[in-house]
Amino acid sequence: MATTFDLADVKRRMQGAINAFKNDLASLRTGRASPNLLDPIQIDAYGSLMPISQVATVNVPEPRLLSVQVWDRGMVAAVEKAIRESDLGLNPQTEGQVIRLRIPEMNEQRRKEMVKVAHKYAEEARVAVRHVRRDGLDLLKKLEKDSAISEDDGKRHADQVQKATDQFVAEIDSLLVTKEKEIMHV
Repeated sequence: MATTFDLADVKRRMQGAINAFKNDLASLRTGRASPNLLDPIQIDAYGSLMPISQVATVNVPEPRLLSVQVWDRGMVAAVEKAIRESDLGLNPQTEGQVIRLRIPEMNEQRRKEMVKVAHKYAEEARVAVRHVRRDGLDLLKKLEKDSAISEDDGKRHADQVQKATDQFVAEIDSLLVTKEKEIMHV
């Protein structure tokens, strides 16, 4: 079985780390309502844990209000309980099958905590990108050792992997700066 080096695959895996980072950032609360805010919440429904998106529709009728339309009347209490027990600090108000969530103003301390969490997510994404780089470089070394590619090709590919790594880490840093501004904006 001849293994080959595929730069496109390395970049695809690095892009996966970026996408996961974007999802993590989207779930961070900034003081404005966002349907993604409820993504981490799991509902105990029909004997298993489900994401809120599988039992309800989340809308943003106003900049600081979320509206959760629960599809099954019997699930309203479970959804309300899951929101109340989440660490999002939201207080649900239920009217029939609709749960309204006012997004409170964030104080300075809470904003700083959010920025710390965003930095943690960014570091996890950078580490994931570096792991992909390491895997790519390890493969190149193995191919070189097995004489499947020349030393020059190995060096050229290693440079391409490093350029891709730098590019993706820069994108992570850029996304982090943008999110930090969004969080700290009063």
